[in-house]
Amino acid sequence: MGMYVGLEAEEYDRVYKDKVLLKRIFRYFSPYKRSMAIIILFLTISSLTYSFVPVLVSRAINILETVRNVLSLVFLISIILIINSLSWVFNYFTTRYAAQVIGNVVLDLRRDAGQAVLNHDLSFFDRNPIGKIVSRTNTDSRDFGQTVDLTLQLISSLLVIFFLLIIMSFINLILLLITIITFPLFFIIALSFRKLARSKTLLGQRALASVNAFVKESFSGIQIAKTFRQEAKLYKNFNEVNTNSYKVNMRRAFVLNAIFPSLGVIQGIVITLLVFYGGNSVLGNTISVGDLSLFIQGLTYLFFPLLTLASFWPTFQTGMAASERIFALIDTLPQVIQKDNIKPSKLQGEIEFRNLSFEYEESKEVFKNFTLKIEPGESVAIVGHTGAGKSSLARLLARFYEFQGGDILIDGISIRNYDLMEYRKYIGIIPQTPFLWADTIENNIKYGNKEASREDVYNALDATSGSDWIEELSKGLRTKTGERGSLISMGQRQLVVFARVLLENPAILILDEATASVDPFTETRIQDALQKTIEGRTSIIIAHRLWTVRHVDRIIVLDHGKIMEEGNHDELMANGGMYAALYNTYFRHQSLEYIENVKELT
Repeated sequence: MGMYVGLEAEEYDRVYKDKVLLKRIFRYFSPYKRSMAIIILFLTISSLTYSFVPVLVSRAINILETVRNVLSLVFLISIILIINSLSWVFNYFTTRYAAQVIGNVVLDLRRDAGQAVLNHDLSFFDRNPIGKIVSRTNTDSRDFGQTVDLTLQLISSLLVIFFLLIIMSFINLILLLITIITFPLFFIIALSFRKLARSKTLLGQRALASVNAFVKESFSGIQIAKTFRQEAKLYKNFNEVNTNSYKVNMRRAFVLNAIFPSLGVIQGIVITLLVFYGGNSVLGNTISVGDLSLFIQGLTYLFFPLLTLASFWPTFQTGMAASERIFALIDTLPQVIQKDNIKPSKLQGEIEFRNLSFEYEESKEVFKNFTLKIEPGESVAIVGHTGAGKSSLARLLARFYEFQGGDILIDGISIRNYDLMEYRKYIGIIPQTPFLWADTIENNIKYGNKEASREDVYNALDATSGSDWIEELSKGLRTKTGERGSLISMGQRQLVVFARVLLENPAILILDEATASVDPFTETRIQDALQKTIEGRTSIIIAHRLWTVRHVDRIIVLDHGKIMEEGNHDELMANGGMYAALYNTYFRHQSLEYIENVKELT
């Protein structure tokens, strides 16, 4: 059981009946009915021409055996060449249209999966590794496409079998019975592999998803691994995950390929019977050499379609398992609940947390009956120890997570009643850790407002700390930031994020320890700009820096999801409570008075 550790189903996985899956799959093909009709037409013609080849070859053998007419033989060979050429042409068009339809269906599947993932709240990504989600979207959709391609081959194989059996039935019924008596064995063997193949395939896909997830996480944290000299450990863990995937998929390959030798044994038995009975019939002049050749050739022609048909079941389970995993991802509903689609033209910025209850995980409560009201245009600092619930308020306000009880109202309307996309236009969040796309500085700033002009970008930069630092870069605003902004400094990344948010001109501004990654010189430049920025705009500032708590209208002191104190800086210091303790612990050493006293003592 060791190799199956970590290959359990995800929390959103579900089991679909084959009938439900097939119905769902057909729905994806319904927009392409015309192309599918063309594919089936060409498949039919191609299969018909393909099945005529052994018949014509048997006639040629009969001609050589009896009349030995060279002209008739040349004529038949010419017909065989023509039919083979036509079969190639029809197969070309079949393959071309099939590739187009399958590509479109896979594209539609990936679009739906991608849309479903984008609609999920952040709690979904907390619980499910990104690498496994990527595996479902990319790898499983590819496997599904390959199964559909095999299905088309199956249809062609059935047509070949149908046409050949009709022709053989007119030649010798006993030889026909010898040929078809083994058909049930093919399907019995194939069906016996069905459940085993499905389960092994699911494990194989989960193992591959685990490798993808591990690689993504490992390379994302490569700097930390190198800092702590853990490359060897990282490789060891990767090797374990990769070896596990290898073993699981080797077992899967063994199961899927064990069917072919079994079917090969059956083919050998049938050929032996045909040669024995057919040879005696030729000697007894009850059947011609050409007709016997037709049955032997026909068996070869039938064997590949039968092999395709029989092996279809194990491979079909790959596609069914892949579609099951994709549909499970698509069908998982976001936990963020929207009751209405009110599209606000403007927000005043009044915020009310009313009897709010929230937990990230069951039995791990963050807020219970939490109540807080923030007036329009008011600036509020949220302070408290780590785990007090400061960032959780910001995440709930932005609708990144769903609360379990109570309500959050903006301008007197529940945030569950706003259209989510329109609502977020008015919410600006500056996180502690800046994230930039691998693009230019200008495009990162314009990320939420593609219509913004170059002048708008510079105005947004001037509203933070000025744009003079941009001019010092080699390509100015066109400077590439690299993956996650790795080519510019941490402070510069944060300035870009500031400008990106301010360019949106949000009605509610949330700063989640936003200057923690900025050097003191840059922070000083930002302070004055932000003082102007938060004027007339509702602002929630999750603070670890002194200036943010000294210049806001109100300070809220949180502890384990409860408001312990509130008021301005002077009032709370005079009370000598929790805020005063926090101030003396975290903030006092940042004050000018403290620095001057230290200088005097030294």
